[in-house]
Amino acid sequence: MEFSLEGKAAVVTGGASGIGLACARLLASAGAQVVIADRDEEAAQRAANEIGALPVSIDVGDDASVDAAAHCIGGLVPNVDILVNCAGVLQRTLPPEELTLSEWDRVARIDLRGTYLCCRAFGAEMARRGQGSIINIASVAGMCSGPLHSYAPAKAGVINLTECLAGEWGPKGVRVNTVSPGFTMTPALEKGLSTHTLDGGELAHASALGRLVAADEIARAVLFLASDWASSITGVNLPVDAGYLVARSWSSYGGLRRVQSSK
Repeated sequence: MEFSLEGKAAVVTGGASGIGLACARLLASAGAQVVIADRDEEAAQRAANEIGALPVSIDVGDDASVDAAAHCIGGLVPNVDILVNCAGVLQRTLPPEELTLSEWDRVARIDLRGTYLCCRAFGAEMARRGQGSIINIASVAGMCSGPLHSYAPAKAGVINLTECLAGEWGPKGVRVNTVSPGFTMTPALEKGLSTHTLDGGELAHASALGRLVAADEIARAVLFLASDWASSITGVNLPVDAGYLVARSWSSYGGLRRVQSSK
């Protein structure tokens, strides 16, 4: 299948690294004019140079910065047809009594409030023009229990926010969807593996497919939802998790029926 985005302009927040960069690369390869919006201006410039994109500085947690970035982007491209909200931060897996309110607030401010601010800044204009596609990046953490007492509720909020905005803007021609990655090979995850905070083998074993997810695999789901192939899809949450969610409950029955080694 070929997904053509020729003549479309796409903004990717957090597009300078990880899943955001993978999305920016794939959208550009499909013909879109990509704007990489990121707080790390140097990384955004490097990524933009690599794929022929336009870099713009943004702090999604600050409404003035989001509005300024939207104004700047308005001078770079005629219209924004696609918005991919990838910008986000992780949190430490601390119990509530050890998780400071400042850390809780920072995660919620960027991951949920930041997604809303960007949707508002670009989606309202899409609705005025009568067309557009927004893809919010949430997480499987927002769909199940875990020791992430700010990140997980924020991502659950992103999923619900997507549904609300899909209902709000659907009558005006704007589609809003979510992709929820599982454990994905990004610089943040690689840091956790290198410091032994996370165990790659355990993470892979926790999924039905027995492996981690590649950032490119998240980007392919985003490209599909952004394209006309998904023209009747709105308000959905698409997990791309190598089967992590479906594997979880099997532990109550002794675990998945893994293929036995012949050795």
